Amino acid sequence: MRETFYGKNILVIGGTGTVGSALVDKLITYRPRVIRIFSRDEFKQFIMREELGEREDLRFLLGDVRDKERLNRAMQGIDIVFNLAALKHVPACEYNPFEAVRTNVVGVQNVIDCAINNNVERVVYTSSDKSISPTNTMGATKLLAERLMSSADYTRGRARTVFASVRFGNVMGSRGSVIPLFKEQLQRSGYITVTDPDMTRFMMSLSHAVDLTLEAARLAQGGEIFVLKMPVIRLGDLAEVMIEDFCSKCDYPRDGVKIRHIGLRPGEKMYEELMTIDEAKSALELDNMYVIIPPETQGRQHVYANSQQAECRSYGSTREHVIDKAGLCELLTQENLLWQLRRQVVLR
Repeated sequence: MRETFYGKNILVIGGTGTVGSALVDKLITYRPRVIRIFSRDEFKQFIMREELGEREDLRFLLGDVRDKERLNRAMQGIDIVFNLAALKHVPACEYNPFEAVRTNVVGVQNVIDCAINNNVERVVYTSSDKSISPTNTMGATKLLAERLMSSADYTRGRARTVFASVRFGNVMGSRGSVIPLFKEQLQRSGYITVTDPDMTRFMMSLSHAVDLTLEAARLAQGGEIFVLKMPVIRLGDLAEVMIEDFCSKCDYPRDGVKIRHIGLRPGEKMYEELMTIDEAKSALELDNMYVIIPPETQGRQHVYANSQQAECRSYGSTREHVIDKAGLCELLTQENLLWQLRRQVVLR
């Protein structure tokens, strides 16, 4: 991995978000020549600069992925691009669909055009499992963005740029995800709102999200979608684990915390998918991930060490093994999410 990033000029678009900032932290350890952190939030850039300190290998650039001219200037002299910029909140995208299109679709095409224009070495885009059989605007825009990335590798002309995508599940503890929401509700109100306790989701830790993204950048040969093998959790189990930890560590009565069922929000599904049957037909399985070879690049051989043909079936959260509450508690503990809950709690 060090050989991939050592001495490189790297641009992280959306670099002040949860995954973006964790990605920057990891990239620093590989000693690239420079990391340009591109985002539109000046306050988060200020906080990140304060945390990392003044460094010669970091540059903070204000800009929006929708602004092609600004993006093109930010990409000059860059070797590797990670694009994490997106509108991800399902209800917000549902009620503001064209805004989601401008960031999640037009913004991705801007990245592609600028990368080809600047002869960038490789571009990795972070997608979502909601792109599979989408029922909401956010998922539909992510599906289009994946298609743009795969098509870009096919139509790049003489440019050397390698394009690839990674498909995330729900990243535990990321901004806007359910775990921080549960924490806030427990501290403020003493109850948790759950859409449906039987809802299932693919969950990945922040460290696994970063590792998948870096591994995709290392392995990518062009047009692939990399999908991490992820555990499945039941939403009701997650709520109960967090409530039990809250009550036991804060000496709070268990019957004092309620779970309120509020039903599915606009665009939400009861389950998610990692791959469709059609995708599985052209997917390879590695030890910790799947690699989907899109139709545009199937005429070219993709070679990965220790790979085999993936089982031809749909990969949905209703069919995969759901980890029990003990396993879920261990997973949250490993990511320090329950520990943070205990430290941050303020009893009413």
